[in-house]
Amino acid sequence: MSAAEPIDFHHDPVMRDEIVELFSVVPGGTILDATLGGGGHSEAILESRPDLNVLGLDRDPRAIEAATIRLSRFGDRFRSSQRRFDELEHGMADHGVEELSGALFDLGVSSHQLDVADRGFSFRHDGPLDMRMGPDAEWSAHDIVNGYDLDRLADIIRRHGDERFARRIAQAIVADRPIETTNRLAEVVVSAIPAPARRTGGHPAKRTFQAIRIEVNGELDVLPGAIDRAIEQVVPGGRVAVLSYHSGEDRIVKDRMIAATSPCECPAELPCVCGAIQTVRVVRRVPKRPTVDEVARNRRASSARLRVVERIAERVTARNGH
Repeated sequence: MSAAEPIDFHHDPVMRDEIVELFSVVPGGTILDATLGGGGHSEAILESRPDLNVLGLDRDPRAIEAATIRLSRFGDRFRSSQRRFDELEHGMADHGVEELSGALFDLGVSSHQLDVADRGFSFRHDGPLDMRMGPDAEWSAHDIVNGYDLDRLADIIRRHGDERFARRIAQAIVADRPIETTNRLAEVVVSAIPAPARRTGGHPAKRTFQAIRIEVNGELDVLPGAIDRAIEQVVPGGRVAVLSYHSGEDRIVKDRMIAATSPCECPAELPCVCGAIQTVRVVRRVPKRPTVDEVARNRRASSARLRVVERIAERVTARNGH
């Protein structure tokens, strides 16, 4: 897509109604959309309550531009910063935001990124092996596909893609190097998967492309700290919600949320003597999943899991004697 062409980031935001509902009870103020994309979730939040503002973060300058156009009707109720989600405190400082009423992380790739061939995310549209979400990425998918050794490549496909045929796929990729395009990579992946397995679970290359995208952008490396910092920034009654799309992401989200609800630092085998006070609660022990109707309408939602925590008390700081 050339710079002169219009940017279309419109898509059906995953679990839109559920997101609006969970933020319906938070105090008025600023919601952080830490993964802005096309602004679909932000639009729904801004429409739902006049006392909520949105601060959107995204690494992708095209996403910032498209969301700014889409949300212009809300005036200064929407602000944005081109930043990665673990830089949320810097994004807040950019606009003088001191605290949050809530925060949302949608960890999936946007429909626009999948649909535009030159971004290199899609196993359906031919393009260069890129997959960088923003210009700050140190390397591209081409570097990983053609540069990682067999063991390292198999490991990231297994860990980031939940792919049971990871080693077979890695062997096929290494044997076919150099691989220059998304179409060729998809063909190699499909050829490595046994025929019966290709008939279920969507496109056979989906998990491998997901794994490479996560590795390119270092998404899981920065996710734990980003969730911790978002939880620290919300006021009592505020909520942090995360939409994840595979087991590795969901495991990190679950671990960080449980850690936030368990501030005691005493050894597990001893009674608590540190006087820690719980300030965060898990809103729902089991992750919420999209409805059957939504999955039928939006295939991207099929693997989504929504987890939420809520701050229930002021943060305990050295200032108040603890």
